[in-house]
Amino acid sequence: MDRYIGKLLDNRYEILERVGTGGMAVVYKGKDHRLNRLVAIKILKEDLAQDAEFRRRFHEESQAVAMLSHPNIMAVYDVSRSDDIDFIVMELLDGITLKQYMQQKGGKLSWKESLHFITQIMKALSHAHSRGIIHRDIKPHNIMVLRDGSIKVTDFGIARVTSANQNTMTQEALGSVHYISPEQARGSHIDARSDIYSAGVVLYEMLTGRLPYEGDSPVAVAIQHINSVPLSPRELDPTIPEALEAITMKAMASDVNKRYISADAMLADLEEFRKNPNISFDFPGLDFGGEGVDEPTQIIGANTPSAITHGGRRDPSEGAMKDATRRIPRPRNEDTDSGRRREETNTRPQPVEEEPRSPWPIVAAVGVILVFLVGIGYFLYTALAGSWATTPQEITVPTLLGYTVEEARALPEVVEGNFTIVEGEQQSSSEEEGTIVSQSPDGNSSVTNTESNRTITVHVSMGLDDIVMPDLYNQSEALARRMLEQLNLDLEIQVEEEASDEITSNHVIRQEPEANTSLQDGDAVTLYVSTGPATRSVTLIPFIGQSYESAAAWLTENNLLVERRDVYDDTVAAGIIIDQSIAGGTEVTEGATITLTVSQGPEPEPTPTLEPSTEPTTQPSSTPEPTTAPEPSAEPSVEPESMTLNITLPNDGREGVQVRVEVNGERQFNRWVPTSVLTVRPTIQIVRPAQVRVYIDGEIIYDETFE
Repeated sequence: MDRYIGKLLDNRYEILERVGTGGMAVVYKGKDHRLNRLVAIKILKEDLAQDAEFRRRFHEESQAVAMLSHPNIMAVYDVSRSDDIDFIVMELLDGITLKQYMQQKGGKLSWKESLHFITQIMKALSHAHSRGIIHRDIKPHNIMVLRDGSIKVTDFGIARVTSANQNTMTQEALGSVHYISPEQARGSHIDARSDIYSAGVVLYEMLTGRLPYEGDSPVAVAIQHINSVPLSPRELDPTIPEALEAITMKAMASDVNKRYISADAMLADLEEFRKNPNISFDFPGLDFGGEGVDEPTQIIGANTPSAITHGGRRDPSEGAMKDATRRIPRPRNEDTDSGRRREETNTRPQPVEEEPRSPWPIVAAVGVILVFLVGIGYFLYTALAGSWATTPQEITVPTLLGYTVEEARALPEVVEGNFTIVEGEQQSSSEEEGTIVSQSPDGNSSVTNTESNRTITVHVSMGLDDIVMPDLYNQSEALARRMLEQLNLDLEIQVEEEASDEITSNHVIRQEPEANTSLQDGDAVTLYVSTGPATRSVTLIPFIGQSYESAAAWLTENNLLVERRDVYDDTVAAGIIIDQSIAGGTEVTEGATITLTVSQGPEPEPTPTLEPSTEPTTQPSSTPEPTTAPEPSAEPSVEPESMTLNITLPNDGREGVQVRVEVNGERQFNRWVPTSVLTVRPTIQIVRPAQVRVYIDGEIIYDETFE
């Protein structure tokens, strides 16, 4: 288990998983908790981190890359050091490498797709070169193809600011030998044109589906870059446009002075080709591996050759020899501005002078002789020096896991490979105490054959007795699980959920066993994880007969909501509760709403409109009578007379009321009536003089004597 996984750097970046390994660093997928985004975290390898010079270089290169901001370059967000760990935080890309993309496409791409990708690569290099940065390891493995079809150049971690010392040491020949420029293979001084050569090889591979040079060893391939001429792309695929082939071969010129002078110059030709695929380019004097003829020089800023003048000559007497500039040979006049020869008539003014061209047969013969002599000299030099250090060699790191340090040092592959084993920190592990449980570089990994890479840092097991339960309080459940898994014990992890007002949801409230308790292989561990604040239940009490104020206070104190409903009641004093929506003794959850019905006391007396009939009847009247009482007859009547009463019912929220009518103390009407009918019209019989009384729910609302 990688000891970095689950670690939190700068109290901000959580390391989630390992995604790749480079020559100097290991790359992890991580999460930036401050900005809540996924990132890539590059950590300097432990053995290199012990070297102050390597740490300086790591931070210098990281700061250099942080200067870059371009849509075709992977962004660098942060450069830092935490807990003695040097790291940089970068953009996490969602895609595959250009190498993987080509493999999915069967090895090669169409010329249109190749043009699409190489244009973006050159734009990225143009931006980097303009900031004085050389990539030095351009290859399909360091180019990511994103889902939208765009590309991003990655791994500028081996780049250097060009103002620094550029004498590339042979032991630091970084990058794949199949894409290395001739000057890199020789261990010579390099500039931005080295990236252009590597980009040309990438374009060659995209167009043809094969590499320009193959060999049985990295040395053999490197020699071919220096001395050989590759097959032209159209020899391998005649459908490739001639102009795109010419751009590829010019970018791959082994003589840097015949190569494109800048990424901008190559971009200009790519754009011309894009506009007119039938355009014809003529690049005189290109011979791969030859030295070429002496030509006039053009003054450019160091590694920023985008100031190309497209064929215009400079007077050497101008301030051209300042310290901030270098002189590099430029192509002849007809080769400047891409040396293109268009099919249409070109009226551009011609230069005053025209440099003579060497006859081709002589140039070819001289080139062959020089190639032969250079090849012999190279082999003699390397044989006498006893080293092939000018070309990077790959070595396989032996696997040391399970051995003690003494056993590992005695392994044949360690002794024969001249590896040095250095003990790192001890780690808690279920493996036997004293045995190696992790190493850096990883076993069976291929690394560049350098002294630093032949130093293997190993971490030895502390055994099981020293493994204790970590303190997981307030850690997220996911992080707590990872911390337990890193103990390398076959623990039985169980999760119990509990409510907590203090601990955030999905975080550990407590653990069993407690922190610092010894753990053994197979032990059971229980994590009690918060579900957030608990939802409590409340048992209601009966409120009928209490004052509204005291009931409302009790409900509020118990986190319940209260609604008030006022009604008239002649039997209950105002402000006293006569009903509640949920009965006492019922359990409710916090936040529930309880409706309390509160008495307003007796209702003010309504003025009922009673209409006695003036005509005696034996049946109730079917139509309402006038609302005014009849005048008494001048002479007393001895016959009963019918009277229809028009009684308006109260509108105070009651569903129904009991209506009772008495004449001279005797009931003539007594009925429960729903209030929704609004009025009731009972018919009564009276003999004058008569006293009529009307009651609603036992309360007298009308009392009148008829003479």
